[in-house]
Amino acid sequence: MGIVEKIKEIEHEMARTQKNKATEYHLGQLKAKLAKLRTQLQEGTAAGSGGPGEGFEVGRFGDGRVALIGFPSVGKSTLLTELTGTDSEAAAYEFTTLTCIPGIIHYNDAKIQLLDLPGIIEGAAQGKGRGRQVIAVCKSADLLLMVLDASKSHGHKEILTRELESCGIRLNKRPPNVYFKVKKTGGVSFNTMVPLTKMDEKLVNRVLYEYKIHHCELLIREDISVDDLIDVIEGNRRYVKCLYVYNKIDVCSIEEVDTLARKEMS
Repeated sequence: MGIVEKIKEIEHEMARTQKNKATEYHLGQLKAKLAKLRTQLQEGTAAGSGGPGEGFEVGRFGDGRVALIGFPSVGKSTLLTELTGTDSEAAAYEFTTLTCIPGIIHYNDAKIQLLDLPGIIEGAAQGKGRGRQVIAVCKSADLLLMVLDASKSHGHKEILTRELESCGIRLNKRPPNVYFKVKKTGGVSFNTMVPLTKMDEKLVNRVLYEYKIHHCELLIREDISVDDLIDVIEGNRRYVKCLYVYNKIDVCSIEEVDTLARKEMS
């Protein structure tokens, strides 16, 4: 059974498992297994991405890097052209943009690199539609602009966020305030500075056991969840600011536009 099949099997088991006090330890272990498999999938993709072919990543330039991400045909290429003057092909069919197209925004004395990326679809984290390459570029960005179709914004936003999180990108979040260090001896030193309401020491030990960590220092300074703990242990998460840009608002009512405008980070 391949890694992708194992991931789907664990996701299916998590979906059918009821969430309650009796199953939280089992779900915690499943989340740890899932995180490990997703990391293996990304590492395997990176290791096997060498060789001849058209380059996808572009070199960093300027004072900052902003990446445009979204579904196909939501207006990313048009936005790049309007903001930078760079000619990025736009057409009335999906997947017009097939590679990473850079442009430069000149703001006062700053130069900001803007990247137009191919549209991603559900399943991008498993490689659909060049999804892994697109997400890899997102990890190198200082800011993401998520371009959304205003008439389908809620569903698309959830799918894109889920795909990015599957690859270790955390949108508009900060790293958990946790000190973690693996040691060679001494067992597990576990301490908290605040009461934990989302997990307990038993669940922490289950997750550490899943990662085969038997000696470490763990100091938790805030009330975190098991997902936060897994992020700390993995140590490869990327915390990125994201602004949500809504296009095609002419199909929405004034009330719907007002609701979108009031959403956080819009």
